[in-house]
Amino acid sequence: MSAEIKLAKKKRRSQKIAFGIFTLTSYAIVALLFIILAFIVVKGIGVISWEFISEMPKNGMTEGGIFPAIVGTLCLVLVSMVFAFPVGVLAAIYMNEYVKDGIIKKIIKQMTNNLAGVPSIVFGLFGMSLFVNKMGFGDSIIAGGLTLGLLVLPIVIRTTEESLKAVDDTFRQASLGLGASKWETTSKVVFPIAFPNVITGLILSIGRVSGETAPILFTVAAYFLPKLPTSIFDQAMALPYHLYVISTSGTNIEASRAMAYGTALVLIIIVLISNLLANALRKYYAKKVKMN
Repeated sequence: MSAEIKLAKKKRRSQKIAFGIFTLTSYAIVALLFIILAFIVVKGIGVISWEFISEMPKNGMTEGGIFPAIVGTLCLVLVSMVFAFPVGVLAAIYMNEYVKDGIIKKIIKQMTNNLAGVPSIVFGLFGMSLFVNKMGFGDSIIAGGLTLGLLVLPIVIRTTEESLKAVDDTFRQASLGLGASKWETTSKVVFPIAFPNVITGLILSIGRVSGETAPILFTVAAYFLPKLPTSIFDQAMALPYHLYVISTSGTNIEASRAMAYGTALVLIIIVLISNLLANALRKYYAKKVKMN
């Protein structure tokens, strides 16, 4: 057998081993996800009912429902996305389309990457200092939403920037060659093509915001507040903090254990529905781009 044939067989064998490891790792990750979901579903499905979803908590959160926590979580997600998504997208457009390669761009990118690595509890302390105390919002939905918006801002910036980079430069050159301005090229040609992938940042941000506890601990979350907020300046309950409290320091942890699993299941369902809606939006705009 010639050396070339032996080498080719060795390469094929190495490739099979590598693909086998990658496949096994992928299946292991999926299996782990299903195990976690199955555990939460089995433990929490018995608690789920219309009363559990639509009623106020009672008796120190050992009875009743979690409706105020659901509404509070949705309000926080909405406020944070209204702030983080446009700011993050505009920042990414500026960095990718307008800032020339150099020291300024490197510094901005480095700061963005560093911001993404800051622990969430630090954002909570910063939000308490700035929004709650300095700006006078107090413990409120707007203070918590803005803090969560800052938390996910690096995610939106990075995903948007990568989406813009993926657009072929020939589109930019063709638009500029036809007499369009830089802003017209960016807003009417480049961004619409990148938008389906930009929504990926929105999906990741919604998932992150929905499950964060530390930032809202200092800015908005209430331990027991059996009423709905009437404005963004009101304090509110939230599912992550509600889950934390009844699991660790509630009035009767054993009595509220089932409610904790039910709360976790509701939180997962909300995140899943949000992701499905965002994915549907991404597919819609992807088809629109292809049609054009």
